[in-house]
Amino acid sequence: MTGRLQSRHALLLLLVALSACAAGPDYVRPTPSAAPPSAFREAADGLSTSGPVETAWWRLYHDENLDRMIGEAFAANTDLRVAQANLTRARAALDQARLAWETPETSLAAGVTRGRSALTNFAAALNKTPPRVGTSDSASFAAAYELDLFGGARRSAEAAHASLGVAQASLAAAKVSVAADTTKAYAEACAYGEAEVAARSSLDIVRSERDVTRARLRLGAATDLDVARQDALISQAEASLFQAEARRKAALYALTVLTGRAPEAVDAGAAACVRPPELDQPIPVGDGVSLIRRRPDVRLAERNLALQTAQIGVATAALYPTITLGGQISAGGANPATATHYGNVTFGFGPALSWSFPNIAVTRTEIAQARASAKAALASFDAAVLASLKDVETALATLQGERQRNAALRDARDRLRDAYALARVQYERGGLSFLTLLDTQRSLTAAESDLAASDLSRADAETAVFRALGGGWEAAPPKP
Repeated sequence: MTGRLQSRHALLLLLVALSACAAGPDYVRPTPSAAPPSAFREAADGLSTSGPVETAWWRLYHDENLDRMIGEAFAANTDLRVAQANLTRARAALDQARLAWETPETSLAAGVTRGRSALTNFAAALNKTPPRVGTSDSASFAAAYELDLFGGARRSAEAAHASLGVAQASLAAAKVSVAADTTKAYAEACAYGEAEVAARSSLDIVRSERDVTRARLRLGAATDLDVARQDALISQAEASLFQAEARRKAALYALTVLTGRAPEAVDAGAAACVRPPELDQPIPVGDGVSLIRRRPDVRLAERNLALQTAQIGVATAALYPTITLGGQISAGGANPATATHYGNVTFGFGPALSWSFPNIAVTRTEIAQARASAKAALASFDAAVLASLKDVETALATLQGERQRNAALRDARDRLRDAYALARVQYERGGLSFLTLLDTQRSLTAAESDLAASDLSRADAETAVFRALGGGWEAAPPKP
């Protein structure tokens, strides 16, 4: 008797020890192959600071219309709704994996049948009597619990948890994109509004000059060629105006759809904007370490690596036997009273083992595939880290160059305004040729157009910096 107890205790200890093991490697968060910098190379005084990244970065523009529209986009954008639904599905899948591991499978069955059996027919034939039709009641209950001795179920739960992380990172990435895309569309609508104002101003100037030229033609101080040139300038100015109007409408429609509304429901505040938002302070960019932790695409790559690592364990666990503890009780009889009679009740319980050994060649190929997928996921993680660092440096360099270009174009525009004012006075006094006035007028018109385009490029470059920094998803309102 003592020997049996010792054998059972030894078996129990063996099962406990096996249950503490899990097939496949344990996941360890990877260290990036390239060490993130403590400061960005392209960070410059007046352009950025090393302070923590602003979560609701769009508020740095102090634009109520922009704040409102981003709030609307977070509430109704269709891409966010899709990402949120995928996250809900991933949570349900994780619950399913945990329940499959932690709870037994149960089944309950009950039935009533009426008819006759082959035995009844045989007895009736022997007795030369009509076969008798009878009723039979039955009920059964079964339960089974898989002993996760080799960790297959736990690795499946780990994979489901990693998939949840992938869905969470995908939602965060969608929020970053929605915030950046909404800001970009708003800035474009405002910039094209500015271009439209500039085109109308240029049109007013050339129309005024044409009237002056016609007056001088009547006095003999100008020629028909001069008037024709002014008419051509008017047509060019009108073409620029039509282009600016069309692009502005397209930007407004894109902005409206981003906020979850039909294109015709154009936002009045955005429609009235004629100057893209501009920052009045340096951009806080943090450092490389915080960037890696914050960027949703890096987090997504890391969670995908965790998922692929867990899949190695799931595949490896298939090499080992599956042990299930189960039990069943059933009853049957002609009626409920006889069905529950002691003699009609059966039961049984005990372990069951299943093993695909020795046919494990297919399983080993699946393990090899899972290991290769994990290596690819690690490479993708390193690529995501490098891409995030590159995106920030590139965006900062582009913004710095565009700001310098914008300042130079603004200075040129202001100087050409002064030059045009002087040229017009001299022309009206007869001290300047018409061609010189025309050339000055063309230069001013081009400068106005270039500055409006640069304002748009500058706003786009600012948005690109914020997109590269990966902020914004933290400030989005949570979804149920």
